[in-house]
Amino acid sequence: MKLLFEKNLFLKLYRGDIITKNYEFDALDAKDQCVKWIQEFFEENGKGCNAVVGISGGKDSAVVAALCVEALGKDRVIGVLMPNDVQSDIDFAKLLVNHLGIEHYIINVKDAVNGVLDQLSLSGIEISEQTKINLPPRIRMSVLYAVSQSNNGRVANNCNLSEDWVGYSTRYGDGAGDFSPLSNLTVTEVKEIGRSLNLPRELVDKVPTDGLSNQSDEEKLGFTYDVLDKYIRTGEISDKKTKDRIDYLHELNKFKLELMPSFEYK
Repeated sequence: MKLLFEKNLFLKLYRGDIITKNYEFDALDAKDQCVKWIQEFFEENGKGCNAVVGISGGKDSAVVAALCVEALGKDRVIGVLMPNDVQSDIDFAKLLVNHLGIEHYIINVKDAVNGVLDQLSLSGIEISEQTKINLPPRIRMSVLYAVSQSNNGRVANNCNLSEDWVGYSTRYGDGAGDFSPLSNLTVTEVKEIGRSLNLPRELVDKVPTDGLSNQSDEEKLGFTYDVLDKYIRTGEISDKKTKDRIDYLHELNKFKLELMPSFEYK
């Protein structure tokens, strides 16, 4: 099965165009295809440009950065670490950039986040909890584009298919970018690719969290990625309650992956 990496092909996956009960995944082949795809993207959309990757310390940013290094060489990959004040797992992010040997910057977004929140409060706006959750990733994306424009870059999107499927991303935050290597690959597949890239196990197998609570992604979602990934790829799921929740989240969040509606004057 040919793997497709363009993010706008997500709805084809949703309709079942490339979902098969006989699905088999070849991590090495997927890795090689994705490396070639990244090379072709830069040849067509930024010849000689650098890949700018936000480094969180998790598997997705680790795999994206490693794929870019293999595709472009480490001298054309820039990592950006963006703690919001103190980041408890920032050592994982430092481990990655040191492992890959890439240039990197550490840019703390605390003052920017607090500055916007303070100005909202001074304007008399009652700040919702969701605003507090989504503002940091949106500011981080602004930082990535600032670094990119100052370093002849193209910004990588680090989202994967599993998280996108249930809306576990911030629109115009971590959901943005110039190219998206992982958006048609599940969490299970991303991990397998990470192993094929010989990334440190502690990065590949690190329990994913949003950095905003003491819960893991899976605890907040109410189901495991293994269950979600199997459902995405085969349509098989044993628990109806879990199926209903996945389907609900998927329908609720599909708009995040669609083009902005625009008026057409006729």
